[in-house]
Amino acid sequence: MAEVLDRIKQVVGPQGWLEQRADVEPYEVEWRGLYRGKTALVVRPANTEQVAAVVTLCAEAGLPIVPQGGNTGLCGGGVPAEDGRNIVLALGRMNKVRAVDPANFTITVEAGVVLADIQRIAGEHDRLFPLSLGAEGTCQIGGNLSTNAGGVQVLRYGNTRELTLGLEVVLPDGRIWNGLRTLRKDNTGYDLKQLFVGAEGTLGIITAATLRLFPKPHATATAFVALPDVDAVMRLFGQARAATGDQLTAFELIPRIGLDMAMKHVNGVVDPLEQPYENYVLMEVSTASPHADVAATLEGLLEEALEAGTVIDGTIAASATQRNAFWLIREGMVEGQRFEGGSIKHDIAVPVASVAEFLKSATAAVTERLPGVRTVAFGHCGDGNIHFNLSQPPDADKDGFMARWEEFNEIVHGIVARLHGSISAEHGIGRLKRDELTHYKAPLELELMARVKNALDPRHIMNPGKVVAAAAFDALNQG
Repeated sequence: MAEVLDRIKQVVGPQGWLEQRADVEPYEVEWRGLYRGKTALVVRPANTEQVAAVVTLCAEAGLPIVPQGGNTGLCGGGVPAEDGRNIVLALGRMNKVRAVDPANFTITVEAGVVLADIQRIAGEHDRLFPLSLGAEGTCQIGGNLSTNAGGVQVLRYGNTRELTLGLEVVLPDGRIWNGLRTLRKDNTGYDLKQLFVGAEGTLGIITAATLRLFPKPHATATAFVALPDVDAVMRLFGQARAATGDQLTAFELIPRIGLDMAMKHVNGVVDPLEQPYENYVLMEVSTASPHADVAATLEGLLEEALEAGTVIDGTIAASATQRNAFWLIREGMVEGQRFEGGSIKHDIAVPVASVAEFLKSATAAVTERLPGVRTVAFGHCGDGNIHFNLSQPPDADKDGFMARWEEFNEIVHGIVARLHGSISAEHGIGRLKRDELTHYKAPLELELMARVKNALDPRHIMNPGKVVAAAAFDALNQG
């Protein structure tokens, strides 16, 4: 192993590797602290050719590789195993924008480019890259692609998968697949890029991508409204889709408890309304047309909703500052929960028509199991994705509460399965949900996943132990 590591160091040069414990440790720990692994070497290649050379050496030696971007994942997908027999391949130095084509509405970037930088550069060309999420100032596009990240604008623009036209990938044997297409239509066989989007680095290493851009919004209108119950939330969503068409950009559920946590722990968060309510929606409409009046459209929608009793209070942002204050609530909920003790998190999706049923059923079930548990259910309910987080009762023991993670997973995910939903909407599988996936995926689906993994990575050196459980390979071998 020492010989292989020395050869890797020669490939990437003195600026391309880290092995001092103080330097390496941040690459070994998941940011929430759920997993702490160990690696023999952190490798930081500068270009695709170096990645290919490193992968070739690892393939020859059977040395596992753990690709890592900004290390902001929530399922342990970018953390190395505890045995230390691996390298972490960190792609942050590969941060070049290779091309921007405003006429074709595309941008081609390397895997280590930070998401916020892609948004900024697109804006400088009067274009929009719509992927937007809380970690956008830190996360890298390679990680976003590998987890098929979602975010707050999926409702209108889709997940990362829908934003991807082409990829460049280093395969597990070190060969480079150049699939950096800029075509909207290419019906020439299997859509190979889709194998790697969402695969969490288990099938190859994404080194670059060509991404779709959109017209930059000319006008945006944002509202923060209160509703009597979750059924009204989904009625408002249906009315908003009908009234605005595809101008509806975001539709975010915010519970009172989430707003309270944000106000308590995050500077600058204030209640936009004069009195408290149990259920809120942060909604936004936008248009690239200089002639459309989205503010008037939103005002008309909310007036009708108020008259019908679907909305009971609300306000429309009168300035960019007020709009940012609304969005600070959405971002602050996530931060605020960190200060309220243990939090058992679920990232689920159900059919949009089943969102209200899920929220009522799951809340009742977890409260019955543990009276006093605080449900913080929020997120992109317009696309069926709910972050159903459980904060410990205020007087509970944190370690004892967190030890019940699997117990509450079984309750919540059981309801999700009954409603024909998914146990992972946008955070991936990684290590956290790898074994649980075997209970919710059909055996044939697991078999097909294992067959694809074996076909592309027969030595299992690409991010081993993630996404596909060992049981799936055992069943395949026995079959």
